[in-house]
Amino acid sequence: MDKSLNTADIRVGVVGLGLMGSCISVALAVSGHPVVAVAPIEEDLIKAPDYIKQEIAHCADAGLIQNDEQKIFNRINITNRYSDLHDCSVVFECVSEQLKIKKTVYAQLAEHVSNDTVIASNTSALPISLLQQLVPHPERFMGIHWAEPAYLTRFMELTCGQHTSYDIALKMYELAHSWNKEPTLLRKDIRGFITNRLMYALYREAIHLAEADVVSFEDLDKCLKHDMGAWMTFMGIFRKLDYMGIGDYEKVIRSTLVSLCNEESVPGIMQQKLKENAHGTKNGNGIYSYVNGEAQAWEDSFAQFNRDIYNLAKFYPSEKTKNATLK
Repeated sequence: MDKSLNTADIRVGVVGLGLMGSCISVALAVSGHPVVAVAPIEEDLIKAPDYIKQEIAHCADAGLIQNDEQKIFNRINITNRYSDLHDCSVVFECVSEQLKIKKTVYAQLAEHVSNDTVIASNTSALPISLLQQLVPHPERFMGIHWAEPAYLTRFMELTCGQHTSYDIALKMYELAHSWNKEPTLLRKDIRGFITNRLMYALYREAIHLAEADVVSFEDLDKCLKHDMGAWMTFMGIFRKLDYMGIGDYEKVIRSTLVSLCNEESVPGIMQQKLKENAHGTKNGNGIYSYVNGEAQAWEDSFAQFNRDIYNLAKFYPSEKTKNATLK
């Protein structure tokens, strides 16, 4: 990371103060930025201070800050005025995944921010190349996709659209390290970006095996948790390939790829669950059923796991492998 970067000197904006926008505002404030947090929706303007205070308290509970919760809160200017963004170097758009709504937001930003301001969308669904057509300076527009909770995950996906300046993307990639992220940079805008494409390829094969009565969903989850889940956070899949030996993987790939599922429709089990009004932990009915507080127990455990894995990861940074060169 560029040691000359001082986040306290870089004012940033967040537009959209639902749960994700509030969470991103906290992450940026914890990293030292002065934050202008704009709530275009009146209801969000009312709720945002409580959301933000709760998330700052969560940061304190996770050990990210020590006895300075009010100081972090004071770094965030909660407002409904786009004009307050006039001196922000970067603005994150975190509104609903509806093109019409985003278009309205970008029109407001074009009116109030500097021509040098980088505008970044948190979208996980809409193509960056499409969205950047809605701004006057598309070369300064890109995707910056955060994971929830934004202040307690190391994932971040930066995506260049067709017209994004690569130099600007690299500067944002560098800045992202100051937010305690391990960012990825997508040089091309592709549907689903990277993590979604990988995740849904996995879902497709796993659901195919369950529907073919090869294995239960419970046993699939056990395989994923206790095999890939045991090493993937540490080394990813390509360093694992190096670690195990590329030759061995070549043999498995040659014999296995031909048998993998290539279905393009929504799996039948998912369609059936939708007909049954299954919403997982939200209503107790999903691939699994949840009774007697089990859903809340999973939510609480996941929150604790996020804290643990975030802190564990810092003991195994990629910087420790400086002598290994990425080809």
